[in-house]
This record gives sequence, C-alpha cells and structure tokens, in this order.
Amino acid sequence: MGIGASIFLLALGAILAWAVDFSISGLDIHVIGYILMVVGVLGLILTLVVWAPRRRNATVVQERRYVDDPNQPPPPAY
Repeated sequence: MGIGASIFLLALGAILAWAVDFSISGLDIHVIGYILMVVGVLGLILTLVVWAPRRRNATVVQERRYVDDPNQPPPPAY
C-alpha cells in the first residue's frame, strides 16, 4: 500500500466516523470508519518503514575526482 492509498483510507475513515449520520441495520458506519482509519495509519507506517531506507540509500552520490597525471603524455592533437 502506498502513501496515497493510506491517506485516502484515513480520510475516508474520518468521514465515515465523524461526518456521516446514516445507519444501516446490522452495520455500524462509525465502526467501519474507525477500522479504515486504523488500516490507513498501519499502511502509512509500514510504507514509511519499508520504503524509507531504500529512498535514503538512493540519494547517496559517489564523487569521482580525476587528477591529471604529470607523467602521462598529452592527448593526440587532431
């Protein structure tokens, strides 16, 4: 699950838990909202734990320095 899906589940769960005033027999909309929010938070945490180390290592840039060797002959002139 990605960050976008986790945020979507959080938002949908918050809407169902706090903004919807609707009832279906045998189904509690507010509990479903809380469950979706918990799933969204868990998905967000897992996404950050799994992907954060990979993204951090991907930004490491290896620097190469080229030093002129005084004993090396110059390149040929064309």
